[in-house]
Amino acid sequence: MDIFFVITGIILCFVGIIGSFIPLIPGPITSFSGLLFLHLTTFVPFDFYFIIGCFTIAISVFMLDLIIPIIGLKKLGGTKKGLIGATIGLLLGFFIGPIGLISGPFIGALSGELLNKNGIKKSIKASLGTLIGFLAGVAMKFLVSFVFTILFFKILLTSGGYF
Repeated sequence: MDIFFVITGIILCFVGIIGSFIPLIPGPITSFSGLLFLHLTTFVPFDFYFIIGCFTIAISVFMLDLIIPIIGLKKLGGTKKGLIGATIGLLLGFFIGPIGLISGPFIGALSGELLNKNGIKKSIKASLGTLIGFLAGVAMKFLVSFVFTILFFKILLTSGGYF
């Protein structure tokens, strides 16, 4: 059963890293799940405080990722229509690929702001706020997922387990 937990944990850690870039997969939470699977093995002692700390970080980053683009939009003068446009652009951009994930929220926010009868300058400024917020969220999720993956392998290699 330990081998199953380790392999599942490795897969979850790498899916978490990929999930940092894909909005439908909560990257840090998925990578945290990989750490949790590792701690369920018999050769790694279950560290309650470590698990609770990592869980708190994963949930906090997940929540911040939802809030940061909104803050970016609001700080640079965006409106509710711009936020709705950015969300729609993100969902549509997902199907286009990496370019769509970056350009989708920007184009969506720009469209929403223009529908709100804002001038082109103000619309672009608000759209940049959304883009900056989105990229900051991706960077934050990637960093946490990457650190969780490094911790996974460090714990695995120093535990005296199978590897």
